[in-house]
Amino acid sequence: MTNPYRIITVCTGNICRSPMAEFMLAHAAAEAMLDVEVDSAGTSAWEIGNPIDPRAKNVLAKHGITATEHVARTFNPAWFVSRDLILALDTDHYDALTALAPDDAAAAKVHMLRSFDPEAAHLPTEQQGIYDPWYGNARDFDESANLISAAIPGILALARARA
Repeated sequence: MTNPYRIITVCTGNICRSPMAEFMLAHAAAEAMLDVEVDSAGTSAWEIGNPIDPRAKNVLAKHGITATEHVARTFNPAWFVSRDLILALDTDHYDALTALAPDDAAAAKVHMLRSFDPEAAHLPTEQQGIYDPWYGNARDFDESANLISAAIPGILALARARA
């Protein structure tokens, strides 16, 4: 484990779900006064260099969270060493990350974000995903934020326990 506790959230392009989760988790950790650093990445190179989707930024603003500068990037397998917890936003991200893991210890760091949501923790991994809101409208971004929010207390409890 590193000090601070380091979390990375991962989705497809790193412009919608993973930056939303990054900023929401960082905000909640700061409010809880936990020594936690959060960043995000994507599993694809489709959006490299792009900013956060404006719809995601708007949802964060509605929750009082300012999305500071964000530049989409692809997950680097070297980060298995420097991150304590790797959170996949959907099952294809989970599968891609576990396939990239260099060993069992690295793979054990990968979890579905919603596995920390008491309403979803009992579900099989393939049912814990958060649908990509990019294909939808503002309501889809609100729903993604709600699903992310429900998992945050469980994620912070783990960070607190491992600190």
